[in-house]
Amino acid sequence: MLGFRKSRPDDADDNPGSKAEDSKSLLTTLSLGHLAIHWYQQLWPITLPSIKAGLGLSDIEVGTLASVKQFTTGPLFLPAGILADFFRKRTALILAASFLFLGGAYVLVAQGSTYVWVIPGVALLGIGTALWHPTATGALSIRYAERRGTAIAIHGVGASIGDTVAPIAIGGLLAVLTWQDMLRVNMIPALLIAFVLWRVMGKIYHVQEAGRPELRSYMTDAKNMLRHRLVIVVIGVMILTTAARLGIMTFLPIYIQEDLEYSAFQLGFFWGLLHIMGGVSQPVMGYLSDRYGRKAVLLPSLIVFGFLYLALSQANAGIQLILVIGTLGIFFYALQTLTMAAVLDVAGENVQASSMGITTIFTQLLVLPSPLIAGVLADRFGTQAVFLYAGSLTLLAALLVAVVRVPRTTRKTPRISG
Repeated sequence: MLGFRKSRPDDADDNPGSKAEDSKSLLTTLSLGHLAIHWYQQLWPITLPSIKAGLGLSDIEVGTLASVKQFTTGPLFLPAGILADFFRKRTALILAASFLFLGGAYVLVAQGSTYVWVIPGVALLGIGTALWHPTATGALSIRYAERRGTAIAIHGVGASIGDTVAPIAIGGLLAVLTWQDMLRVNMIPALLIAFVLWRVMGKIYHVQEAGRPELRSYMTDAKNMLRHRLVIVVIGVMILTTAARLGIMTFLPIYIQEDLEYSAFQLGFFWGLLHIMGGVSQPVMGYLSDRYGRKAVLLPSLIVFGFLYLALSQANAGIQLILVIGTLGIFFYALQTLTMAAVLDVAGENVQASSMGITTIFTQLLVLPSPLIAGVLADRFGTQAVFLYAGSLTLLAALLVAVVRVPRTTRKTPRISG
């Protein structure tokens, strides 16, 4: 009536200021959400000893629960990625649902009076985790196509902060709450975070041209991605580095506490070093890889990373161990974001979220024997043999990167944003 016209979805694309503001809001919201996701991920291992004691579980039953959680996480990354690619305008809803699954899962576990009742709750934890990661990574990859490494790395900083703060905070809360109450009360922030994500990101995606890709185009992009030599090599790198990481995560705590006779509190200090250093290094390495190319950062980092694993077997207790573990933390999670960014650089715009699911399935299936191999080495030759195993795998991954050509340019941001 007064000469104003109704805003159209296209208006956001015609307004650079609005688009830039939405981009900042997207990155901030997803990074904070990632922090919260890792709070919920750390909630399980920190409360697990209390759950085991409270329900009288055997070690075999505890191991089975860990397997259930693992097998409902990795394989679900692909269907979650497909869902995110085909329903981009529902990205806010998918991300909000991840917290509803996580909160509901812990309520189920808290209500469980027997081992059998706990199993479905643990399975839901995997669903919540799987919904978040490919959806958030795909959204950032599309919106920040020319600064992909930096954006995904900043998103990873949220995880590092969550992994550092959560164990200490949860441990403190368990001193005053029962494990059942601790799990139940986390449903409240899950509901609040889901609501905030739905409201904040819903506004961003309401004005996007988030059309659904055609099935034929989607399948073409997926096939082309899997045929790309770089993707095949990067999957190999991810398999080798993940296998090494699993060995380290399983046996480094045992080495610190049993072989070096540090206390549980001191173990927590060393473990925190791995996470907090990644919070600093991830955005720096992401920025450098955007500016100078993925290979220029990945190759030297993998070489240094491999030799640091080898150095663990020689480091003396005290300052040497602190320096080695602290330096390891620079690369421990940052390299995961860089390898994923390298895949997304060559993946078609129709499979940006699915790319994480595809690579995760290959990785998860082929790294399953790694903890067992590490266990055999530790049993026969001592725990330090695991560090030699991890270092060898990582240096082999560096060799793979050395022989493949990695593109230094990325595609322009597509019109379908988000």
